[in-house]
Amino acid sequence: MLTIGVLVVAGLVAGIVGTAGGITSLVAYPALLAVGLPPFAANVTNSVALIGSGASSAFRARTVLRDRPVTIRRWMPLTVGASLCGAVLLVVTPASLFDRIVPFLVLAGGVLVLAQPLLDRRRRGARAQPGVVLPSVAGVGLYNGYFGAGSGVLMIAVLLLTGEPSLPRANAVKNVLLVAADLLPAVVFAVSGHVVWSAALALGAGAVVGGLIGPTIAQRVPHGVLRVAIALCSLVLAVVLFATVG
Repeated sequence: MLTIGVLVVAGLVAGIVGTAGGITSLVAYPALLAVGLPPFAANVTNSVALIGSGASSAFRARTVLRDRPVTIRRWMPLTVGASLCGAVLLVVTPASLFDRIVPFLVLAGGVLVLAQPLLDRRRRGARAQPGVVLPSVAGVGLYNGYFGAGSGVLMIAVLLLTGEPSLPRANAVKNVLLVAADLLPAVVFAVSGHVVWSAALALGAGAVVGGLIGPTIAQRVPHGVLRVAIALCSLVLAVVLFATVG
């Protein structure tokens, strides 16, 4: 019961953090490690658990996206296909390989959180060539299916490169693309037998509630403070994981 309680609270915080522009996985994933799940099982369990939170974010974005159906149709097949490839890559490669890579992924996620304002300022209104955007979208999708923490920040940066001038719209498009891209990887992970369902249900229940109440709470929390706190936690977790692997 204590473990379930910890995961529900972690999911609640992750949902709120995601609403405030943070990275849900950098809250949820450490919580799964803390209750004793190994890195590989924690990753796939986290991916399945946060589907509900992503769905609620996409649902909230529907009013913003009424004039962006073409953008979504253009990038969704590539994002979904690449995410599926990332999930299959994760499942077919040895878990020990993921254990060695994950400290770098966690560290990269923390750096992306800190760099998000800079990315937003530099990329807003810019437009890249299709030869740059296409592999960028595919790369973000592949990373999303393999690990995912920070993929939202990366996707926003790529969407801004397409010439999208509005950051809120880019964020809304990102929510829809990534929740669609998370569905098939979740099926792959479920079939693989590595998901710890009791943990996924507890974490997921908290994340859904956090996603619903997050907008109200997020208005009262300084985003800069939240961003630095998440980045510092990811740095500490990366150091711990480096030490464990070593």
